[in-house]
Amino acid sequence: MKYRVAAVQYKLADISSFEQFAEQVAHYVRNASEYGTQFLLFPEFFTTQLLSISDSSGKALTFDKLPGFTAAYEELFAKLAAEYNMHIVAGTHVVEVEGGKLRNVAHLFHPDGKIDRQSKIHLTPTEVSDWAMSPGEGLEVFQTPYGTIAMLTCYDIEFPEIVRMARAKGADVIFCPSCTDDRHGFYRVRYSAHARTIENQVYVVTTGTVGSLRKVDFMRANFGQAAILSPNDIPFPPGGILAEGIINDDMLVVADLDLKLLEDVRIAGSVTTWRDRRTDLYTDWH
Repeated sequence: MKYRVAAVQYKLADISSFEQFAEQVAHYVRNASEYGTQFLLFPEFFTTQLLSISDSSGKALTFDKLPGFTAAYEELFAKLAAEYNMHIVAGTHVVEVEGGKLRNVAHLFHPDGKIDRQSKIHLTPTEVSDWAMSPGEGLEVFQTPYGTIAMLTCYDIEFPEIVRMARAKGADVIFCPSCTDDRHGFYRVRYSAHARTIENQVYVVTTGTVGSLRKVDFMRANFGQAAILSPNDIPFPPGGILAEGIINDDMLVVADLDLKLLEDVRIAGSVTTWRDRRTDLYTDWH
């Protein structure tokens, strides 16, 4: 099976209304549709742009106000997924769950109105100490007309075990929305994503925020680049990069994924890392 994916290098800038946010989002979805995209990825924490709308005193909204936008966020993306007949991984959005806990949740919007959700499993120190967030408690994979996918957010991709679990559950493509503020964080995520494609013989589609929110704490600097990554083996590109953006530019990156090629290299690649894993010594824990 082949299908086309795209990833948005979403440019953060201060806004004054939800309508401005919706217009920017719709622009990227329309752009992706013009390229025949079936699956579109937005970055982690891109909805923090909504905090720049500001309160009555002109200050940015506080982080705990993000869940108040959840209904509007879901309505917007459900409408766009249906209108453009597109599966949209709408980055992550902060939601409130039982007990008043805040979670960073990746959302997959299907054209038929279904919404799948995956909470971020591993949290960075900032998410815990400054934003008082709680980690997700389990991993799911999701069925689509284009096969089985997983959504693992930013820091999650730096943990080999969780990606191995996703592959053991049948995922062929990992969508990784990310948000990093400097080169160090960006390259941690990027190099980890490359490693996961080699270890598990999967595709990884990743992207991050670019631009800046001058009013919003911890979002004043962003360093991002979208990339669509493959295993390092024939018939894929030698560097394992199907497509990548220009660092820190506002743009869309597009490539075609061929799931049969993954099956081929798992059976008879130059190396067969998925088949050769030693489950007698270590488990997939799926």
